[in-house]
Amino acid sequence: MSEREETVYRPTIKELPTSERPRERLARLGPGALSTAELLAIVMRTGVGGENVLNVAARLLARYGGLAGLARASFSQLVAERGVGPAKAAQILAALELGRRLTLAAPQERPIVFTPADAAALLMAEIGHLEQEHLCVLFLDSRNRVLGTEVVYKGSLTAAQFRVGELFKEAIRRNCAYIVVGHNHPSGDPTPSPEDIATTRAIVSAGQLLGIPVLDHLIVCQGRWVSMRDKRLGFDE
Repeated sequence: MSEREETVYRPTIKELPTSERPRERLARLGPGALSTAELLAIVMRTGVGGENVLNVAARLLARYGGLAGLARASFSQLVAERGVGPAKAAQILAALELGRRLTLAAPQERPIVFTPADAAALLMAEIGHLEQEHLCVLFLDSRNRVLGTEVVYKGSLTAAQFRVGELFKEAIRRNCAYIVVGHNHPSGDPTPSPEDIATTRAIVSAGQLLGIPVLDHLIVCQGRWVSMRDKRLGFDE
C-alpha cells in the first residue's frame, strides 16, 4: 500500500455524527450493515498514540489482504504495527479466533456434513489460510454431525513422515462413526500430488480396518478445494 493510501483522511469516531458512529450503527442496523473496517474498529475500540482507529483498521486490512490475511498474522507482527500495541493485538486475534470457533460453538449448532462442499467450507475456515501444510480431521457422528476437529499433523504430507495411526486416535476416543480428512496447500493450488494420493489410500485402508470409514479427503486453499473421493483418487470405489 502506498504512503498516499495510508494517509487518506477519515473522520475520527468523535468527529462523526453520533448516529453514524460504528457502535451506534451496529445497535441500530445490526452488524451486517457495517464494513469490515468498522467492525474491526469496534473490536479495537480506540487507536494507540492518538491515531484514528478507523484508519488503523483500514490500514491493517489493506496491509494483510483482508481478514484471512489478518488471521495469519502473529501476535508479534500485530504488536509491531503502528497504532496497535499488545492490547489491541490480543483483542484482534481473540476476535478472529472466536469467529473461527463459531461453527462448533454448541452441540445443538453442530454443522452437518452432507456433501464435499460442506466439509470444504469447514476445512477452509480451519486451515485454508495457513502458510504451512496442516492435516486436519473432522469427526462425525452417525448422522454426519461434526463432533469436533483436530489438526493432527503439520508439515509436508508424505507417507514416509506421516503416521496414519495417529490420525485415528482421537476418532476412536470420541467413538465417532466417520471421519473426513483435509489438508491445505499453501501454494494456493489444490491439485493433488502423487504423495496426496498415496496418503489418501493409506488413510482409507486404515479406516476400513478400524471400522471408521473415511468419507473424503479434501485439499483446500483460500476459496478453492478438491475432493479426492470425487476425483476417485485413493478411494477404491
